[in-house]
Amino acid sequence: MVRPASMMDLPRILAVYDAARIYMRNSGNPHQWGDSGYPERELLEEDIKKGRLFVIEENGTVRGVFAFMLGADPTYGYIEDGRWPNDQPYGTIHRIASDGKTRGVFAKAFAFAKTRADEIRVDTHKDNKTMQHVVEKQGFIRCGIIYLENGDPRIAYQYSKEAQA
Repeated sequence: MVRPASMMDLPRILAVYDAARIYMRNSGNPHQWGDSGYPERELLEEDIKKGRLFVIEENGTVRGVFAFMLGADPTYGYIEDGRWPNDQPYGTIHRIASDGKTRGVFAKAFAFAKTRADEIRVDTHKDNKTMQHVVEKQGFIRCGIIYLENGDPRIAYQYSKEAQA
């Protein structure tokens, strides 16, 4: 079940992100979120207040978390080594994480996002092979490289409902 996150979910959400950072580090992706505590509690609280943070529950326990935003994402304004397939309005999945105890967290987040947008974008670190695999498995097309506000490059993907038809 996917539902909006609440402030009461924060301790469990933070535990899910801790588990995800450990998994990333152990699977050859130590730099994407590092040991910095990203995403920070303040960012998660802001996401909850704005209604853009969601949890994935299994048997009453939060197993996954992600942010979903509708509208233009400033970091997607410039893309190199490729291009976006279209300029249609889109939603973006960010900060997706699993506690590692349930499978298909990205597929569940993506199914949720498809009920809200026909075009969906996502990005990930070059070392995040797990994310690249699950994104491509769901039909996303690799579009090029975007840069975060701090200048870090990310592989950018887009799912287009019209391209799937």
